[in-house]
Amino acid sequence: MNWTIEVICLPVTDVDRAKEFYGERLGFGVDFDTDQGGTRVVQVTPPGSGCSIAFGVGLVDENSAVLRATGGPPMRPGSAQGLQLVVGDLPAAHAELTGRGVAVSPIQVFGRDGELHPYREGEELDNVGFFFFSDPDGNGWAVQQISSRLA
Repeated sequence: MNWTIEVICLPVTDVDRAKEFYGERLGFGVDFDTDQGGTRVVQVTPPGSGCSIAFGVGLVDENSAVLRATGGPPMRPGSAQGLQLVVGDLPAAHAELTGRGVAVSPIQVFGRDGELHPYREGEELDNVGFFFFSDPDGNGWAVQQISSRLA
């Protein structure tokens, strides 16, 4: 049996601001923006991804029917941390987001000591290279370079 992650829900304070950030600033495709009886859901998908990101009103907040059904607590805007995107070329992704006006950290590399250090030109990035950014609510993202995977 295959198990796939198809959608990750994010808590945000302003749906339109989040839609602009993810759709326009990051360049993610806007799959839909719908309002069903007071529950507004926007879903975006990063280019090439099989997993989408959803946010809205009534999705993961105190009005969420899903959270009531599962007994889960509401998520606070900015509380989603450790979200990760993977790209094949980290410097190109860094340049693209910087060019789109997204505040991103410098490229960093995890050393053998488990600590991050600033990237030095020509240094290996595959699997160990990262940069970081946050959305307008403070939800935290990492971007990692993986250009090949083990079988």
